[in-house]
Amino acid sequence: EAPQGYRHTFHDLQAVESLVCYQEGIDLLLQVVKGTDEPKKQRYRQKISEYMTRAEDIKKHIEKEKQDGKYHKQIRIEENATGFGYEKIFQEYLTEIVSEVWVEDPYIRQVHQLYNFLRFCEMLVKGPCKVKTIHLLTSYDEGIGKSQQMTALEEIKQSLSNYGVTLNIDFSSSIHDREIRFNNGWMIKIGRGLDYFKKPQGRFSIGYCDFDLRPCHETTVDVFHTKHTKKM
Repeated sequence: EAPQGYRHTFHDLQAVESLVCYQEGIDLLLQVVKGTDEPKKQRYRQKISEYMTRAEDIKKHIEKEKQDGKYHKQIRIEENATGFGYEKIFQEYLTEIVSEVWVEDPYIRQVHQLYNFLRFCEMLVKGPCKVKTIHLLTSYDEGIGKSQQMTALEEIKQSLSNYGVTLNIDFSSSIHDREIRFNNGWMIKIGRGLDYFKKPQGRFSIGYCDFDLRPCHETTVDVFHTKHTKKM
């Protein structure tokens, strides 16, 4: 079941909708075939076989779209929506072969943004992927928070090394785009980067610790699959 505020579109929506219809049709026919006589069972079995063949063809089409780099999934997170912790957004794409991650986000600077990045790293450490290297490209905090930013990132780097993960940190004054890439070919672009959660009502309010329960700012998540994910 989709969380509150969930809207979802595909680059090839017709193919996905067709696949769902065929799968539902197969399930219904499997239920009906149990209580019918033998001649009808034969007709139903033939129809089930046809639906399964068509469903498999559609799956192959969708997979080819992914491999050709044409796959595009979009999630619209509405204002005050809940149920969009990092696991909800990223877990589907963190397969076991993921070993390298690129994070480009200009706003890993303030305390809550640094904690966002830390939570993202914790998700990677928990698996099931086997991440060995994380590349962070962000911008300097030019104000009084620069020392705090550097101290926090260095602490995250040291902590990750205890888990066998290397964090490479680079800074750019011109970075604007926000995207996260995995070396299995998935690329996720979030309009607000990792910072799409609203400030909690209090330090002891529901949603302070569990991001799934934290209301969100309105933003859009675009997911792409490319043949090769390259470090930019």
